[in-house]
Amino acid sequence: MNWAFINNGAWDYPANSLGYTNGASVELELVSWSARAGIFQVSRVANGVRMDWNLLHAWSWTGEVEKRHTLGGHPGAMRGFAYEERAHLGNYQDSLSSPSSLQMNGQSQYRPKYGFGINLEQEIRKNAGAFVRLGWNDGKNQTYEFTDVDRTASAGVRLRGEAWRRSGDTAGLAVVVNGISAVHRQFLAAGGLGITVGDGKLNYGKEEILEAYYSFAMRWGVSVSPDFQFVVNPAYNRDRGPASIFALRLHWEK
Repeated sequence: MNWAFINNGAWDYPANSLGYTNGASVELELVSWSARAGIFQVSRVANGVRMDWNLLHAWSWTGEVEKRHTLGGHPGAMRGFAYEERAHLGNYQDSLSSPSSLQMNGQSQYRPKYGFGINLEQEIRKNAGAFVRLGWNDGKNQTYEFTDVDRTASAGVRLRGEAWRRSGDTAGLAVVVNGISAVHRQFLAAGGLGITVGDGKLNYGKEEILEAYYSFAMRWGVSVSPDFQFVVNPAYNRDRGPASIFALRLHWEK
């Protein structure tokens, strides 16, 4: 359920505050290779609802290459991606050097932000799989659409219930370590705010998260999934937490 596991946290993926955007994508499929690319609109303001229609200066593109393989009879995949976005991104150093450059809607210039990521997935045995994910962005300009992560490393495992005669059940466990750039830390320590972080001061520490869930398959297509997260240094602040988060997810499908 944590955003850092749903997507690569260092990818400031294009979407407005409702999760939608407009764009176009293409995909090339070969025997064991795939290549994908897309270009999409970004918001007029950070995490806003309305999109920026100045398409020559405001956009986000992403490219991904995937290689599928088999190890010991078990399928797996390796994926690498890169992205660049341009929007009314506030610059952390400019904000620190000249707070008067800030306006109601951020800073007026169009600026770039770019990053990279790697994702590895591998079936270990028939009912067990694992993943490892790494991500990085330049950390110079503000997080605009997704979440306040500049560097991330995560790994996890998933087990299906056949091993204990519960074929519809699934158990998962994952860990992630998130970080931000040095100038991003200075910005938050000076009282700056991101989309999801910032409280006026910062005793910096990497954010470390453990999440575990168990999905119980019930009747009539219903599943019930208790979920637990343990967060160390939430929002990168050693003076906060650790925090324990409990959730219950109900899912029904016909």
